[in-house]
Amino acid sequence: MPTYVPIMLDCENRICVVIGGGQVAERKIKELLTGAANVTVISPSITVALRQYRDQGKLNWLPRKYAEGDLEGAFMVHAAADDPEVNRRVAEEAKARGIIANVTDQPALGSFIHPSVLRRGRLLIAVSTSGAGPLAARAIRRKLEDDFGTEYEEYLDSLYDMRKMIQEQVSDTAARQKLLRKACGPDMLESLRQGTFRLRSPEEIRQWINDNQEE
Repeated sequence: MPTYVPIMLDCENRICVVIGGGQVAERKIKELLTGAANVTVISPSITVALRQYRDQGKLNWLPRKYAEGDLEGAFMVHAAADDPEVNRRVAEEAKARGIIANVTDQPALGSFIHPSVLRRGRLLIAVSTSGAGPLAARAIRRKLEDDFGTEYEEYLDSLYDMRKMIQEQVSDTAARQKLLRKACGPDMLESLRQGTFRLRSPEEIRQWINDNQEE
């Protein structure tokens, strides 16, 4: 079994091709659309949800079977056809063109697999069992949902605003690092757990920076 390297990919406006239009392909495509990818689906038929995405202009659909050459110019491909032979051919073309590929029914033929993902705004937690048990990965993700609730969305939005203003206002590297460590320290997390956390206004952030620089 391969030892995978975890990464976060920027797929915005990149061409991502999906071969297949069933439920598995739909799950892959939803993640790609969340990342603002330029999605092209190649399949004789697609699910109702994918038709809706097509009608909304969120993806391109070529209503036919895969043919060699379909991956030209692609950044990524998902081979999710019902036919294992088609998926094998897609994987071969991807390898020849240096395109990263996920092969649904034959993961070893591809170059990456999908984790089970928990999203809370800016927070992204990916759980993988390295292909040993996708259902186990989903169960672990569901457990994490209890530990990382929707309150983390506001927390990370606030942390982002604070980090940006600290970087803009504080030129000294050591002082900046000290403030950044304090910004994500136990005080904010404790208020989060107690349900008393709230977003700071820009004026409050500036005051917080001034107060903590003087310490």
